[in-house]
Amino acid sequence: MIKIPSSEITPEHLFNSRRTFLKGAAALSGAALLAACAPGGGQAATTPADIMPADGLTDELGNPVNSYEDITTYNNYYEFSTDKQSPARLAQNLVTSPWEVEVGGLVNKPRTFAMEDLLTMFDQEERIYRLRCVEAWSMVIPWQGFPLNKLLAEVEPTSEAKFVRFETLYDPQQMPGQRDSYFRWPYVEGLRIDEAMHDLALLATGLYGKELTPQNGAPIRLAVPWKYGFKSIKSIVKIELVDKMPVSLWMAAAPIEYGFYANVNPAVSHPRWSQASERRIGELGRRDTLMFNGYEEEVAALYAGMDLSAHY
Repeated sequence: MIKIPSSEITPEHLFNSRRTFLKGAAALSGAALLAACAPGGGQAATTPADIMPADGLTDELGNPVNSYEDITTYNNYYEFSTDKQSPARLAQNLVTSPWEVEVGGLVNKPRTFAMEDLLTMFDQEERIYRLRCVEAWSMVIPWQGFPLNKLLAEVEPTSEAKFVRFETLYDPQQMPGQRDSYFRWPYVEGLRIDEAMHDLALLATGLYGKELTPQNGAPIRLAVPWKYGFKSIKSIVKIELVDKMPVSLWMAAAPIEYGFYANVNPAVSHPRWSQASERRIGELGRRDTLMFNGYEEEVAALYAGMDLSAHY
């Protein structure tokens, strides 16, 4: 995993213009700086001395990144625990090497990728993004990774492929939360093919210049910055191109509460709480929630003509 020296971190002024930044991101080199909500977490961690410095580092809307301790000690990872302070402790012995990701289904070139190959196959691009969590709390996290569409291009989806289905490791011995029979394990999530091919849909492989911690979804996870956090499936072992909408774990468990799209939408309330505001970890007050998490200009066209209160 690439370690990011402070000299290679993009200066803050490059992030001031969202449009200029996003258009120019592909021309930049170095490790990706991708901010999103971090499902996974637990006991207080000692901040490593070699993580990239956070001072002055912000997302493109000027929000400062959360601390490494915030990111690795308060998370969602139900495969380990429903408690947000426990997964860091319970996940520490998760075996993440060797690791393979099977990519197949409606593709011309199905393939199984070793994790070490994924880390070297794709150029890293410098970006920093934000992602909200469905619990109405949020963080800003510097991720490393690459666009999902680069991986899909390697397997050549066929014209019949309409959706992308993701699957997490299923191993109750390592993941004690999977012994809970309430949920339909393994964790499954999905995107529509055009969502998956959007440049903002990301596969994250690290954070703060280090490898992903187990509680944060090591060794590879999804990050979709205009959607709520439960779409960001972790510890991925299988990606399948399919012609029918996948039924995700949360859709199966609570279909009235969790729909397929999970787009950040302050106008559509969760049945048990308003989503018009959010709580940023590390802050005392609440913030107004932005439509599509502030990426309306980039992604609204994906949903033209749809009733977003019905397709939630």
